[in-house]
Amino acid sequence: MRNPGIPSDLSLQRDEAAIWNHIHNMKKKGRGRTSRQRRRKSFRTSESSKVSESHKLEFIELRKWLKERKFDDHSLRPTRFSGTGRGLMAVKSLQPGELIISLPEECLLTTDTVIKSYLGDYITKWTPPISPLLALCTFLISENNAGKKSPWKPYLDILPKDYTCLVCLDPRVVRLLPKPLKIKAQEQKAQVRELFVSSRGFFSSLQSLFTEDVEHIFHYHAFLWAWCTINTRTVYMKHAQKKCLSAEPDVYALAPYLDLLNHSPGVQVNAAFNEKTRCYEIRTTSSCKKYEELFICYGPHDNHRLLLEYGFVAINNPHSAVYISIDSLVDHLPSVDTQMNKKLSLLKEHGFSENLTFGWDGPSWRLLTALKLLCLGVDEFTCWKKVLLGEVISDTNEWKSLVLSRKICSSFIEETKTALQKISHMKDEETALKDQLTLIENLWVEELKLLQVSADILKNMHQETT
Repeated sequence: MRNPGIPSDLSLQRDEAAIWNHIHNMKKKGRGRTSRQRRRKSFRTSESSKVSESHKLEFIELRKWLKERKFDDHSLRPTRFSGTGRGLMAVKSLQPGELIISLPEECLLTTDTVIKSYLGDYITKWTPPISPLLALCTFLISENNAGKKSPWKPYLDILPKDYTCLVCLDPRVVRLLPKPLKIKAQEQKAQVRELFVSSRGFFSSLQSLFTEDVEHIFHYHAFLWAWCTINTRTVYMKHAQKKCLSAEPDVYALAPYLDLLNHSPGVQVNAAFNEKTRCYEIRTTSSCKKYEELFICYGPHDNHRLLLEYGFVAINNPHSAVYISIDSLVDHLPSVDTQMNKKLSLLKEHGFSENLTFGWDGPSWRLLTALKLLCLGVDEFTCWKKVLLGEVISDTNEWKSLVLSRKICSSFIEETKTALQKISHMKDEETALKDQLTLIENLWVEELKLLQVSADILKNMHQETT
């Protein structure tokens, strides 16, 4: 799309009447076949960007399965989109406030479903009580293992076989993440592994339900698949605490068909379980044109959160930011500052050692405030409280913090470019990891955009102060 503030080549020639009339006449003469060919080409391009999947057997079976549970939808169609993958397309125009999905309780998979199943007695007898998350994981693994015998097969068949959450990625790819996200990814993977290991005793207690050794059913790969399914696809639905489950929040519900809706950060919806209709309902607060993809918003998440929890990156995400660790700030400061330890202690004590970011609006207030405190001179140090309150201490302090902010931003731009070069090189060498590397590459590209915007903002700020 052309920037509306920049005139096209054609508009620059409007004063040249002869040329303009010539072009106009040429267009008029070619309005027939050429125009039709152009429209057909445009139509083909548009159509190739989305392909209906409602004719596929798995979706035919899913619709039949849902209809048996009193859900029959004619407003949305399962479709594969070039940009977002599998999603739902509106087959009619949808207006703000319109009810777009009303999924009956019978279609939802919750801990109530699990407790009422063949697993209920085993869960009730097990001590200490297992978590709601583990109960759902166990049910998914067991039902998936049952194959055609599972009453949930039509739903299981449309679930992803593999996920792109960070816990699933190759360690070599995880090492290429921005440091703050890499730490979170490693912590999350350790937590999932620990949950699996600690659950082996409970899995063993289920042996009488299976002819096959439970270790061959409830293995780590199966557990990881189930955990990712719940982590990426459940909707929030609060349930009353059950005595047979641990005290951890029971807020999960797998919602077949509804969970095909993809995320867009700019969309707002109202989603909740309606106690009167006993349905999980979603209403959009914005309109959606006929034959367009219908989106919902998973929440105001930045790309680190989206990649960590859901396995994707949102392009031009308004909630995204580049996170700067306190250690990175210190690396750019003079090592001769004898008050540095005290400054760092104050920042940590007052909550200014985390969530320091560069965003679409430039450096965050928290980042600039932390830099102002770190840049305090010996004779200004007693004013540290005023800095945290947002007061201006001196022109020198303002100038120093701004220069330091530009220096850090510039340094991160270079680091980001280096990371992108490394990923590009690795994509050539490790072709089996190309998809995973592309995912990480997308994150770095978005971070580079943010940093370049911040650099321009800081440049303008610096010019205003000089």
